[in-house]
Amino acid sequence: MYDTVIIGMGPAGMTAAVYAARKKMNTMLVGKEYGGQVAWTSEVENYMGFQMISGPGLMDKFEEQVKHYPVERKQSEVIRVEKESDHFVVRCKDGEEYRCRTVIYSAGKYPRRLNVPGEKKFTGQGVSYCAVCDGPFFEGKSVAVIGGGNSALEAVIDMLKIAVHVYVVSIEDWSADPVLAERALQAPNITVLKGYQTLSINGERNVRSITIRSLASGAEKELAVEGVFVEIGTMPSNAPVKELVQINKLGEIEVDCSCNTNVPGFFAAGDVTNIPEKQVIVAAGEGAKAAIGAYRHLLTSTP
Repeated sequence: MYDTVIIGMGPAGMTAAVYAARKKMNTMLVGKEYGGQVAWTSEVENYMGFQMISGPGLMDKFEEQVKHYPVERKQSEVIRVEKESDHFVVRCKDGEEYRCRTVIYSAGKYPRRLNVPGEKKFTGQGVSYCAVCDGPFFEGKSVAVIGGGNSALEAVIDMLKIAVHVYVVSIEDWSADPVLAERALQAPNITVLKGYQTLSINGERNVRSITIRSLASGAEKELAVEGVFVEIGTMPSNAPVKELVQINKLGEIEVDCSCNTNVPGFFAAGDVTNIPEKQVIVAAGEGAKAAIGAYRHLLTSTP
């Protein structure tokens, strides 16, 4: 029986693991992969202590710090968390189960899909949700980035250095930080298409074009591209716990300022929760709070 099982290996989960271990809690850290969404980010310029560091580089440092503590680690997909009497059961896709007195759920978010014809067919064949991961495959080619938020503009900036041309397609005006927009617009190899809806992704074995439609005129046009980066936001990874804890209309786990959910002993932290800012430094802080909350719960609950 673990004192706590932490689900999610991003900034919140790894910070929680360090704090839990420092409280001498018997801790298991489980998740599909280290890093979370930050591992898809090329540059992080607002994490204190680093003027600039790559997303994967920052997560490597998190992982290295976790390894200094007696935390059991398991890379596996959690499919369900259940409450049984005075403890929880964490069930994984590979059949493993972990019993624990508290849970810290920090599974983050996953990319939102366009849900247009061709998207599923060409995923991995020209359609990507991670410019950091897949950008180099499109060197010297034309690509489209769908979206206008921070993640979209970060992908644009990455691809402007790699692709011969970048089309930026968004339904609405950009919502990204001005510094990102300014940096993107300085490039000569960018075409900005605001007020356009993506209708389909086309090709045979690989992506060859996308079809878009102007929301103002209704006119359709086809863009010849070999890569499509979908960056239209993310959805909370709540599937394993959505029947256990309270979820808001956005799919986020509702927590109070101490990371408590409506289920005693079940804590949540990071982007999967209803905290207002989805930032690396905020997620890390929430992970620390959740671990401290779990420790206090163990002190006051009956063994």
